[in-house]
Amino acid sequence: MQGEIKTPPFSSIARIEAGFLLRLFQIGKKLKMPYSRPMPRIGSKCHELRINDASSTWRIIYRIDDDAIIILEVFKKKTQQTPKNIIEICKKSFKKYDNG
Repeated sequence: MQGEIKTPPFSSIARIEAGFLLRLFQIGKKLKMPYSRPMPRIGSKCHELRINDASSTWRIIYRIDDDAIIILEVFKKKTQQTPKNIIEICKKSFKKYDNG
């Protein structure tokens, strides 16, 4: 996989929260609601991390493999449902990653 890595425009507090939650994954903790929820429409090990910022709500689509945490998409949540184009992008990217 290739692409550009960008830093989301989180506030400093939201950036600390995201970093803390991702660190919990690295040490083997499993998060549940309200921080994370499964995304079976994307894949069996895929989840959505929820980051609340001062003026926005962000989502990080990720998958936990045995040897890695794969962060695939970060987007600003604007509606109740995850946008279909985000779901399709994630499905295609994970398929490409798995066939690698």
